[in-house]
Amino acid sequence: MLKICGGRLAGASLAALAFVMSGPAAAQDDAASDEQAQKPADSGNQIIVYGLRREDTLQDTPAAITAFDAEAIENAGIDKPADFINLTSNVNLVETQNVGNAFIVIRGITQARNSEPSVAVVIDGVQQVNAAAFNQDLFDIAQIEVLKGPQGALYGRNAIGGAIIITTKQPSDQLEGSITAGIDNGFGYYTRAGISGPLSDGIKFRIAGLYKDTDGYIPNPYLGREADPYKDYALRGSLLFDAGGGFSADLRASLDRTRTTGFWYNIVGDVNDTSLPVRVNNEGIDNRDMNNVSAKLTYESDDFTITSVTSYDTVKEIITGDAFDFLPTNEAFCALPSDPCFSGSTDLNQSQYLNVKAFSQELRVESPADEDLFWMVGGYLISTDRFISTGNMLDLDKGVFPVYRTPSTNADNPQYSFLSDSQDNFAWAAFANLGYKISDMVRVDASVRYDHDRRRNTTETPNAWLGYINYIAFLFGAPQSAQGDVRTRNFSDWQPKFTVTVTPNSDLTFYGGYSRGFRSGGFNQTGVGVVAAANGVVGVNDVFEAETADTWELGFKSQLADGLFTVNGSIYTTESKNSYFFVYLYANSTQNLGNVPKVRLKGLELEALVTPTDDLQFNVAWGLTGSEIKEFPDPAAIGNEAPVVSRSTLNFGAQFTPYIGGEVSALLRADYRRIGRTWWDVYNSTVRRPVELVDVRAGVKGDHWSLTGFASNLFNEKYNAEFSPGGFVFKARPRIFGVEAGYNF
Repeated sequence: MLKICGGRLAGASLAALAFVMSGPAAAQDDAASDEQAQKPADSGNQIIVYGLRREDTLQDTPAAITAFDAEAIENAGIDKPADFINLTSNVNLVETQNVGNAFIVIRGITQARNSEPSVAVVIDGVQQVNAAAFNQDLFDIAQIEVLKGPQGALYGRNAIGGAIIITTKQPSDQLEGSITAGIDNGFGYYTRAGISGPLSDGIKFRIAGLYKDTDGYIPNPYLGREADPYKDYALRGSLLFDAGGGFSADLRASLDRTRTTGFWYNIVGDVNDTSLPVRVNNEGIDNRDMNNVSAKLTYESDDFTITSVTSYDTVKEIITGDAFDFLPTNEAFCALPSDPCFSGSTDLNQSQYLNVKAFSQELRVESPADEDLFWMVGGYLISTDRFISTGNMLDLDKGVFPVYRTPSTNADNPQYSFLSDSQDNFAWAAFANLGYKISDMVRVDASVRYDHDRRRNTTETPNAWLGYINYIAFLFGAPQSAQGDVRTRNFSDWQPKFTVTVTPNSDLTFYGGYSRGFRSGGFNQTGVGVVAAANGVVGVNDVFEAETADTWELGFKSQLADGLFTVNGSIYTTESKNSYFFVYLYANSTQNLGNVPKVRLKGLELEALVTPTDDLQFNVAWGLTGSEIKEFPDPAAIGNEAPVVSRSTLNFGAQFTPYIGGEVSALLRADYRRIGRTWWDVYNSTVRRPVELVDVRAGVKGDHWSLTGFASNLFNEKYNAEFSPGGFVFKARPRIFGVEAGYNF
C-alpha cells in the first residue's frame, strides 16, 4: 500500500484523491531529497512513476499526475477503467452504445465515437493504437498512472489530453500466485488469477487470466430479461529474458473475448429523463475479440540504453441490435418519411462491424537515469488497416442478424441501407527529450516530437447501395460516389513541451510550462458531407480535420507537518482548435465526427491528503473546467459550453485499516464523487444535472487471504451515462453489490 511519512498508509483513499498533479500525493514522504529520489520503486515509503519517460518519485514529478500502486488498486477495487477514472479529478469516462465505445474526457479534451482517443494509453511500454480496445477488464495490474495535460512530445499524436500508463505485474524471481473469486447481484460471478516464477537462470514467466459472467443489471421488461448481460474472458502471458551483458527481452501476448449487447437506447428530450425502461425488441449482440503480441528488447550500458518495442494488434467487433426508435415493432415511429415503417409495415434494426489490424515499432536511445543531464532520441512508426461497415435491416420480428463486409441477403432480416469503408493508414514520428538539473533547486526539461499521418480511405460500399447519397449529391451539385473511390489526406504537426521545476526545499515544488498536443484527422464514411448539408447539420464533412491543443500550466506540490498533510494544485489554460463533436445522421444511419474550429478551456485542480494516524486517511480533490466555443460555422453556438465537458468533479475519500490481531487487519473504505453539470452538444440544448456517486468496501485480510464486501453506486443514483444529439440516452449502471475472496502464495 502507498505510504507516506515513516509508513503512514496512503493507499486506499487514493481513490477520491486522484486529484491532479501529483494525484494521490498520498504516495510520498519527504520525496524531494536526492537520496530518496534514487530509492527503488519497492522501497515501501514512496511510489515511483515513469509517466515522463524517466524514473522519479510521484511528488517530485513536475506534472499533474495521479498514480495507483498494486495495493491501492486492490483496496479501491479497481478492475475496469471507469474505476480509476472516477477517482481522478477533471477526468471522466462516458460509456455508451457498445463495449468498444467509451470516451475519455480529460480537462475538457473530448473523444467521440469512431474518433482517435484523447489520451495515449500505454500498457507495459506498448502504446494502444485503437480506442475500441481501451474499455476492458483490468487484472494483475501493478500500477496505473494518469497524466493530465498534452503529452504529445512524449507519447505522440493521441496524447492531446494526457496519457494513461498501465503496468502489469512483472515476472517474479520466486514462484508466487494469487486467485480472487466473487459474486454480485447481477447475478454475476468472476475470477481473476495469476502465477509467476523462474523457468531457469535468466528466464522468468508470468501468466494471468480473468473470467467474468453476469446476467446484467438493467431490466428490459419487454424481453423479460436484463438488457446488459456481459461475459468476458482474457488471458495474458509474459516471458522475461536476461541474456547478460546488458541485453534483456520482454515478450508478451494477450487475448480478450467479450460477449455482451449494445444499442439499448431510449429516445427522450431531456438528458435527465430516466423514467423510460429499456424496451428494445432485439437484444442483439456485441462481440469483441482482441489480440496482441509484443516484444521489448533492451540493451543497457554505462553510457546509454537502447530500447526497441514492436507490437501487433487486432480488434474485431460486431454489434447488432434495434435501430431508431428502439421500441418494439408494433410501437415504432419513424424519423423520415422515406423509412419503410412510415407506412406501418415494419421497423428497422442495425448492424455495425469493425476490423482493425495494426503493427507498430518504436526505437529509442536514452542516457543513464542517474545523471544530471537526461536525454532521449527516437522514432516511431505505425501501420493500420481498418474496415468498418454500418447498415440498417428491415425488422420482421424474426431477429437481427450480423452483417460484416457485404450487404445481407437474409430474407428474414433484409438489408435496407449499407455503407462500408476501408482505411490504410501509415504514421511515423521522430522525437527528442532533454532535461538538465541546473542546481539542487532548478531543473529544466524540453521535448519535441514531429508526427506525420498519411490516411487513405477507400469506398467499399457497392454502387447499388450508394443511391441515396448520390441523389443528395446530385441535388447539391456535389461529386457522385462510387465503389473503389480513394481519398488520401496527410496530417502532421510539431508537438513541443517545455517545463521549469523549482524546488526551494524538500517539502515544496513549483513547476510551470507549455505543451502542445496533436490528434490526427480522418474520414467520415463517404458522402456524409452532402447528407449533413441536406439535413441542416453544420460542421460535418467527409473529412474531419486534425485537432491541436496548446496548454500553459502552473502547479505546486507540498508536504506539511512532516508529511501529515499533502496539498497540491495547478491551474491551466488551453486553446483547442478543431475539437471533435459527434453527429448521428438518421438519413443514412451513419455516425460522424464534426469539428469545432476553436474552443477555450480554463481550469484548476486542488487536492489535499491528511493522515492523522498510520491506519487512517482522508482526502479531498476538486477539479474545475470551464469551456467556451469561440468559433463555429453557426453563430448560434458561439459562446456555448463545449460538448461532453463536465464543469467540475469533486472527490472525498476515507479509509480505515485497523489491526485486529494475529495476522488480521480490517479495511473500511468509502469514496464519494460528484460530477458537475455536463453539456452534450454544441447548441447546449440539454444539460445533465450533477451526478453524485458513493462506493464502499469493507473486509478483513490476513497474510495470504482476504474477504471483502463491496457496493458501487451505493444509493442507486439514476442517471443517463450519455446523451447523443437527437435524444438518444444510454442508461448508467445502477447499484451493484457483492462479495469477493482472495488467496495468494
